[in-house]
Amino acid sequence: MKKKSTNNFSLLSLFLFLGLILTDGYSIGVGVGIGGGDGDDGGVWIGGGNPNSNPGSAPKQQTTNAAYNALQSWKSAITEDPSGVLKTWVGEDVCSYRGVFCSGSLITSIDLNKANLKGTIVKDLSLLSDLTILHLNSNRFFGQIPDSFKNLDSLQELDLSNNRFSGSFPQVTLYIPNLVYLDLRFNNFTGSIPENLFNKQLDAILLNNNQFTGEIPGNLGYSTASVINLANNKLSGEIPTSFGITGSKLKEVLFLNNQLTGCIPESVGLFSDIEVFDVSFNSLMGHVPDTISCLSEIEVLNLGHNKFSGDLPDLVCTLRNLINLTVSFNFFSGFSSQCSSLSVGFDFTGNCIPGKGYQRPQPDCSAIPGGQLSCLRIPAQPLTCAAISVGLKVASSP
Repeated sequence: MKKKSTNNFSLLSLFLFLGLILTDGYSIGVGVGIGGGDGDDGGVWIGGGNPNSNPGSAPKQQTTNAAYNALQSWKSAITEDPSGVLKTWVGEDVCSYRGVFCSGSLITSIDLNKANLKGTIVKDLSLLSDLTILHLNSNRFFGQIPDSFKNLDSLQELDLSNNRFSGSFPQVTLYIPNLVYLDLRFNNFTGSIPENLFNKQLDAILLNNNQFTGEIPGNLGYSTASVINLANNKLSGEIPTSFGITGSKLKEVLFLNNQLTGCIPESVGLFSDIEVFDVSFNSLMGHVPDTISCLSEIEVLNLGHNKFSGDLPDLVCTLRNLINLTVSFNFFSGFSSQCSSLSVGFDFTGNCIPGKGYQRPQPDCSAIPGGQLSCLRIPAQPLTCAAISVGLKVASSP
């Protein structure tokens, strides 16, 4: 009987103790805190057992912890920081870090352009699920782009230009679902350019100044991009015949300084919105298609340092928005009087045009490269751009 009274007294004491705790505003968390400390001294807590947070704030705390862990992991992978950018990357307030921008408590943008940081990109950055912009232009990052980047569902702009990345094209970028801007310029990427790149809904594809080789994928003309820059690589083969067929909204196309051969496709004339077209410093041959005169918005047209021959199409020099026309160091044999009266920059030096100064020596003009090359030519006199557009699209249909 005495033993039963003792048990009742113990239960009563326990209930009174619990009641005191609850009336003082304390709560018992579900789960167990893991880490060194109680949450106030820098400890990291996993689960709902942090004694210093109420249940409603737990998800936000977890998001903050994930962002903190991701950035600290990245910080540890950066070995040189001459400008001291990362000195501010201290503490759990990640939105106060230099180069980190937030919406509320969520990291939405990281801009470390021109920070001159040296290091690698860590897979933990994929934990920043709300990140929309990642700009790392002009640093010394090297290595590979982590496969975990495919989990960055919100990422729209990825600028890794002017770094020291190497290896083959980073395929993971093709699987970032909402990416619209891809800038890989001025790195050391090698190998071929994947065909799926031009199937992706991108607005800008900037791959210039790398070491890419092989041919330009045949589906280039089906890209949704407004800017495609493949300049200063080692690409070979011909410009795909799909180029322009879809009448895409391309505004800038730069293929200069590669090893391209063959003709310019007649379909180039379908780029009604194009403003810059630069294929200089290649080995393109044959005639320049008459349809190039349909580029009504063209401002810069650079065909220099190739092996083009024949006459420059008459109507090219009447394009109303033309600012610079360069056809130097080819094998052109003539151009119309309209070109002679151009008030814009017109460079035709180093050709085979009789009566003009600064041309090739006559022996060089006696054997024109690619003289036997047969390029598709659409007989249209007078040139009617709308009719050609319909004709080319019909011809390209299966």
